[in-house]
Amino acid sequence: MDEIHIYTDGACSGNPGPGGWGAVIQENHETRELFGGEDHTTNNRMEMLSTIKALESVLDSKKIVHLHTDSTYVKDGITSWVKNWQKNNWKTASNKPVKNQDLWQKLIAICDKKEVSWHWVKGHAGHPENERADFLARNGVMQQMMKAVVEETAKKGSSIS
Repeated sequence: MDEIHIYTDGACSGNPGPGGWGAVIQENHETRELFGGEDHTTNNRMEMLSTIKALESVLDSKKIVHLHTDSTYVKDGITSWVKNWQKNNWKTASNKPVKNQDLWQKLIAICDKKEVSWHWVKGHAGHPENERADFLARNGVMQQMMKAVVEETAKKGSSIS
């Protein structure tokens, strides 16, 4: 197989709130999984970060990359909207600053180095790899929530005499 298939998803508990991202990468009949999170973020940032982290992990490969996402924000943004945003000095059609410009610029830089074929998949529709990416993203959220609990407990514990 001369192709890599990547499935990505992002999740957030509250928007903003603790968030997570997940990616499933299929290459040479093998599957790799990536996930992570941030303590205070948005769902769209996590969708973008899942895409960026997954693409960074295959940047050195010469294979064709097919990226499957349930985020129209990511797919439409990178395949259509960014061209106008760049022309308009990172302003939207309504002349507002583009949200997540830092991540869009990272994604553009990656796509300048790597050809990516973009595919939208319906979320929560039983697609196994997309469901797995969703599971990984939710694990990222839980990891951030647990981290916050541990940090809060440590603060309270350190002030007890």
